[in-house]
Order: sequence, then C-alpha cells, then structure tokens
Amino acid sequence: MSILEGWLGRGAVGLTAAALVFSAACQPSAQTGSGAPSVQGQTPSGQQQPSGQQQGKVTVQPPANAAQLAQLRGDIVIDGSSTVFPVTAAAAEEFRKYARDVRVTVGVSGTGGGFKRFCAGETAISNASRPILVSEREICEKNGIEFIELPVAFDGLSVVVSPRNDFVKCLTVAELKKMWEPEAQGKITNWNQIRPSFPDRPLKLFGAGSDSGTFDYFTEAIVGKAKSSRGDYQASEDDNVLVQGVANDPNAIGYFGYAYYIENPGKLKLVAIDDKGNGNCVEPSEQTIKNGTYQPLSRPIFIYVRKQDASRPEVQGFVNFYLSKSFTPLIPTPEIGYIPLEDNIYAAAQRRFQNQVTGTLFPNGQEVGATLDRYLR
Repeated sequence: MSILEGWLGRGAVGLTAAALVFSAACQPSAQTGSGAPSVQGQTPSGQQQPSGQQQGKVTVQPPANAAQLAQLRGDIVIDGSSTVFPVTAAAAEEFRKYARDVRVTVGVSGTGGGFKRFCAGETAISNASRPILVSEREICEKNGIEFIELPVAFDGLSVVVSPRNDFVKCLTVAELKKMWEPEAQGKITNWNQIRPSFPDRPLKLFGAGSDSGTFDYFTEAIVGKAKSSRGDYQASEDDNVLVQGVANDPNAIGYFGYAYYIENPGKLKLVAIDDKGNGNCVEPSEQTIKNGTYQPLSRPIFIYVRKQDASRPEVQGFVNFYLSKSFTPLIPTPEIGYIPLEDNIYAAAQRRFQNQVTGTLFPNGQEVGATLDRYLR
C-alpha cells in the first residue's frame, strides 16, 4: 500500500489547509494524499523493477525521456479540486520516481479556491472538476495570467448512502432536486417527504462546500442552477469528511467524486440515478461514465497550466508525463479510481500543451453532459 492509498483508505482531515509534497529522493510527506499505484520499471535511481508491468495486468510504458527527467530540478505548486486531487497526486508520485529532484506540492482548496490562487499567480497548475468560469477568467485576464486548459479524465459524481440503508436503491433527478433545492431548507427533513414509501426517518445530507467545483456541477445538473442549494447540510471541500459522515449514519445521503466510492469498498452503497424519470436507473461505473449513459452526473475533469510556467523544464516534464502512457493506464485502477479519456483526446491535449494553446473551449463555463470532441477540431 502506498502512502496515497493509506490516506484515502483512512480518511484524512484538515484537507483544505494541507498539501501533499513529493520531493527529492524521499517518500511523499503526507499531510494529505490519495491512491496511487506503484509503476514497475527501471527508475533513474537504479531501483530495479520488472519492466512494463504495474500491479498485475496494467501495462505502463517507462518514459522514453527518463534520462532527461532525472536531470530536472525545481518546484511545482499545484492546488484546487479535491476530486482531481487523487489523479494529480498519483501522477506526482509516479513522476517523482523519474524526476527525484523536482518537488511537487499538491494542495486542496476546492476548484474555486484553486482558481483564486491560480489567477493571483500563486500556483503553476490548478486542478479543476469543472471548466473555468467567466468570472474567474476575468480575474486571470486582469492579472495577466494566461492558461492552457487540459482535460485529464472522466468522473461520475456518485450519490451514496450507508450500506445500512436498506430502502434507497434508485432516485430520480426530480427527487434529488426536492432534497437539495433552496426551497427545501428547513422543510424537507424526512425521507418519507422524498417518496411516501420511504420510512419516517430524518434526512441527513452531506455535500460539497461552496468553493468546490463538485458543488457547482451538482447544483447545476440537479437543481438547474449552479450554486443554488439549501444551506442546512454538512458541507466540506474534504471528500473524506463526507465519506465518513455518510458511512456512519444509516439516514445519511451524500455526493462526491467516483474515486472516493471506489476507495472505500464496503463503507458506502451507490444510489442509481433515473435521469428521465422513466424507471431506467443507472449506477456510475467505468462503462456508464465513459459511454455517457450515467447522466446527468458524468463530467470531464481538468488541469489548468499557467502559460508563464509552461516553458519551465520541470513543468513541461510533469505535464507531458501526466498525459502520457507512462501514467494514464493507471487512472482506472482501484488505487486512483477515475475513467481515462480516449487516446486521441490525450494526444490532442498533449498537442495543445506543446503548442501552448491558451484559453478555454468552454466559453460559458461548465456544461452539463459535456463531451470532449471539441479538442479534436
């Protein structure tokens, strides 16, 4: 078990104030972390591992530029989404095996909090579980910050209850809206108010904090307007707080990124979603997220690279590694738990980064049900 795996399995606290640091020739300093499998292969330090294999059947390609990565020096500061955190932290851990003198710090302040730092010039890379908003772009422009937008994976926001909840198997979007809309505050407090056949039990809600891109996406997809939500629920940008809250209360329901469900087997039960109210209930899975049948809660997730930093050798090395076959085959493993993009999308993202194409392909901000074919045009 890696340090990252242990963090997600235990559930860290104080996430918004902490960072995971990957530094020279040492194990990650884990105030926080996420799951990351170990890549087998020859590392620059000479540690021998069987080439081309990772934890069984997942094949990864050692980077062709491993010798160049071993010469890199510097610091990369990353912050932002707790949803994207497990992917970026895993990429940083794997990258450190080849670039041992590059210090990568991955913090978590939520997508919105990350963009505040990014647009102030405090970070090189921002993790985002939704596209950058128009208001955030305006702040970046005001401060002279140009950025390169890169999709890195798919996520399916997962609605979960405790395994001790024996009555909820599927909910319609209309029922979720009834739970979460602003008008529900102080009024919708019992399960039988959601559906008469549900028991007369208190409804305990756990969800993302208002600085979270997950909050923005969920409210737009379910309520119909971003940031439109009741306020009387347990909110946190730390998804592990939400995991523990739901797992320990049979009357609770919550939502967060798919990886946090995958990383907590036996502690949570998925709730299927009936998008159209026609009885077609779909659970999130690698297949349903990737083929778009898990709606309306499937979404791409991103990293944003500050153009001023994109020419730094250590940033170039890290981002190219992140999007390469040396890392992307690990994204769907249980240790990370997200859905990789198609190879042609990763290739398009690599070209976008190498050519330093700035700006967003989501001019209106986030879109429910967004596809990524726009990166191929």
